[in-house]
Amino acid sequence: MELEEIEKEINGLSQYEMCRLTRFAPVGHKYFDKRKLYWEVFKKRFNELGGFTPEISKNLGW
Repeated sequence: MELEEIEKEINGLSQYEMCRLTRFAPVGHKYFDKRKLYWEVFKKRFNELGGFTPEISKNLGW
């Protein structure tokens, strides 16, 4: 996938979905590979949405 497609995919995620991915994504998930630009796109969007909140964290659980 091209960066543009991944960026569109990431921008379509809700704050809750991003938190869920941050907590439960399998090792090696493409969004968290710091060798690729996907990580920067994800991190920027995640921060814009407010990142983790106590409410989301409690709702997600472990």
